[in-house]
Amino acid sequence: MVEVLLSLVFGVGVIAVLFSAWLVWDVLRRDTGTPEMKKISDHIKEGAEAFVKRQYTTIGLLSLVVTLIIFGVYLYSGKPELAFKTGVGFFLGAVCSAIAGIVGMMTSVRANIRVASAARRSVGEALVVALRGGAISGVIVVALSLIGVAGLYWLFGADPKTTPFLIVGYGFGASFVALFAQLGGGIYTKAADVGADLVGKVEAGIPEDDPRNPAVIADLVGDNVGDCAGRGADLFESTAAENIGAMILGVALYPTFGLNGVLFPLVARAFGLVASMIGILSVRGKGNEDPMKSLNRGYYISSFLAVILFGVASKWLLGNSWLWFFGAGLVGIAMAQVFVYITQYYTEYKYRPVKEIAKSGVSGPATTIISGFAVGLESTAVPVIVISLSLWLSHWLGVTSGVEHGGLYGTAIATMGMLSTAAYILAMDTFGPITDNAGGIVEMSKSSKEVRERTDRLDSVGNTTKALTKGYAIGSAALAAFLLFSAYMDEVAHLTGKVFSVVDIAKVDVFIGAMLGAMLVFLFSSLAIRAVGKTAEYIILEVRRQFKDKKILAGKAKPNYAACVDITTRGALKNMILPGVLALSFPVIVGLLLKAEATAGLLMVGTIAGILLALVMNNSGGAWDNAKKYVETGAYGGKGSDVHKATVVGDTVGDPFKDTAGPSLHVLIKLLATITLVLAPLFI
Repeated sequence: MVEVLLSLVFGVGVIAVLFSAWLVWDVLRRDTGTPEMKKISDHIKEGAEAFVKRQYTTIGLLSLVVTLIIFGVYLYSGKPELAFKTGVGFFLGAVCSAIAGIVGMMTSVRANIRVASAARRSVGEALVVALRGGAISGVIVVALSLIGVAGLYWLFGADPKTTPFLIVGYGFGASFVALFAQLGGGIYTKAADVGADLVGKVEAGIPEDDPRNPAVIADLVGDNVGDCAGRGADLFESTAAENIGAMILGVALYPTFGLNGVLFPLVARAFGLVASMIGILSVRGKGNEDPMKSLNRGYYISSFLAVILFGVASKWLLGNSWLWFFGAGLVGIAMAQVFVYITQYYTEYKYRPVKEIAKSGVSGPATTIISGFAVGLESTAVPVIVISLSLWLSHWLGVTSGVEHGGLYGTAIATMGMLSTAAYILAMDTFGPITDNAGGIVEMSKSSKEVRERTDRLDSVGNTTKALTKGYAIGSAALAAFLLFSAYMDEVAHLTGKVFSVVDIAKVDVFIGAMLGAMLVFLFSSLAIRAVGKTAEYIILEVRRQFKDKKILAGKAKPNYAACVDITTRGALKNMILPGVLALSFPVIVGLLLKAEATAGLLMVGTIAGILLALVMNNSGGAWDNAKKYVETGAYGGKGSDVHKATVVGDTVGDPFKDTAGPSLHVLIKLLATITLVLAPLFI
C-alpha cells in the first residue's frame, strides 16, 4: 500500500511541475509591449534579480552554518542517525524553500510586462496572464512540498511509526529560509515604498509611479521580492510543516488506520493541488466583468472540487470513521472561506471600517492613525471566534468518531482542509504584485489613459487579493500552530516514553517560558518595524539628494534608479539579521535552560500572542492602504486634498505592519513549532 500512496503523491507532484512549466511557456509566449515598456521592465527585473541573488547568498551561508550546528549537536549527544537525517532534512527543506521563493520572483518580473501589454487589448486578457503568472509560484510551491516530504519519507525507510519523527528537519529548514526571505523582502519592499511615498507624493507632490521619482523602480522591485519571493517561501513552509505535523499525529492512530492515517495528509494535499490546477484553468476574463468576480469563481470551483476529492480521500483511507473526519476537513475548508470574507470586510473600501478611517482623515493624520489602529484591534475578535469554533468542532468530530486520539487528528484534518486550496490562494496573492508592477510599467511608459484605467482595475483587485491571502495565511497558521503544538507534545512523549498531554502553567518555569514566548512576539515585531524605518531613512535621504537637481523634477534629467535599488538592498539585508537571529536563538535558549514543559509554554502562549498581533498588523495596514485608495476615487476631495495627504500618512505607517512585521509573524509562529520539534531531544 505504501508504494501505491507514495506513487500517487509523487505522480501528482510531477504533473504539477509539468503544469507549472506549461504555465511558464504560456506566459512567456505573450508579447512584451512597446520598447518603453520593455525598458522599465528590464530595470525592475535587474533590480529584483540582484536583490534575490544577494539575499539568498546570505541565507545560503546561514543555512549551511545551521546545518553543521544541528549535525554537530546531535552527534555530540550520541545520536548519529538523528544527526544525519535531521541535518539532511534541514538542508533539503532550506533548498526547496529557496527554490519556491526564487521561482515566484523570477516569474513575476517576467509576467508584469506581459500583463501591461495585454491591458492594451482588454482587461480579460490581462487578468488571465496575471493569474497564470501568479499560479506558477502557487503550484510549484505545493508540488515541491509534496515531493520533498514524500521523498524524505521514502528515503528514510518509510517506517510509519518512526519515519515522520525523522523528517521534522525538513520543516525547520523550510521555516528558516521562509523567515529570512519574508523579513528581507518585507523590509526591502516597505522601505522603498515609504521612501517613494513620503518624498515623492507627500513632499514633492508627484503621482505614484512617476518616472521622476528615483525610488520608483526600487518600489516596484519590492513588490516582487516581498510579496512574491517572501510569500512563496512562507506558504511552502506552511504546507511542508503541516504535512509533517499531521503525519506525526497520524502515528498515534496507527493501531486504527495503519499506514493510511500517516500518509493521508500527503494524499489529501495532492488531491487539493489537482483541484487548484483545475480552478486556475477555469478563470476567463468575460468582457467587462469585474475581475474579482472571475477570480472568485475560480476559487469556488477549486473549493468545490477540493470538497469532493477530500471526501474521496477520506472514504478511501480512513475506514468506517471516514465521515467524521471528512466533516473535520469541511470545517477547515469552510474556515478558509469565512476568513476571506472577514478580511474583505475589514480591508475593502466598500465596507464600514475603511470608510470610517477615510472619514477620520478630515481631522488630519493623527485621527487617521488612531482610527486605523482601532480597526486593527477590533479585527481580532471575529477571527479568533472563528478559529476557536473550528478547532472545537473539528476536535468534537474527531472524538465523536470513536477513534482513540481522534480529537487531535480531527484538528489536523481541518488544517489539511483549509490548506487544500493553498495553490490557488497563492496564485491570487502573487497576482497582486504582478498587476501592481504592470500598472507602474504602464504609468512610466506613458501609455494611454484607457490602458492605465484597465491596469488600475486589476491593481485594485490585486490589493484585495493580497489582503485576502494575508487573512488566509494567518488563519491557516493558527490551525497549523495547534497542530504543530500537538505534534511537539507527541514528539516529547515519543522520546521519553511517558504520556505528555498536560502543560502546567502554574509551575514557575512554565509560566516564565509562557511570558517569554509572548515577549518574543512583540520584540521581534519591534525589530522588524524598526528595520523598515532604518532602511527607509537611507532611501529618503537619497531621493532628497537627487531632487536637489531641479532638472529631475522638471523631467529634463533621468534619476539614478540604480542607486536607490542598491541602497535599499544593502539596508534590507543588513537589518534583517538581528530579528532573524533573535527568532532562531530564543526558543533554543529557553529549551536548554528550562526544558521541555517550559518550552511548551513558550510555544503555546507565543503562538496565541503571534496570531493576535499578526491580525492587528495585517488588517490595520490593509485598511489604511484602502482608505487612501478610497479617497483617491474622489471621496473627501480626492487626490491632492488634505484628507488624501492624511490617508497617505496612515498608509505609510501601515506599510511595515501589513507587509513586513505581520507576514513575518506568520512564519515566526510556525518557526517556533518546527525548531522545538527538531530540537526536542535536547530539551528532555
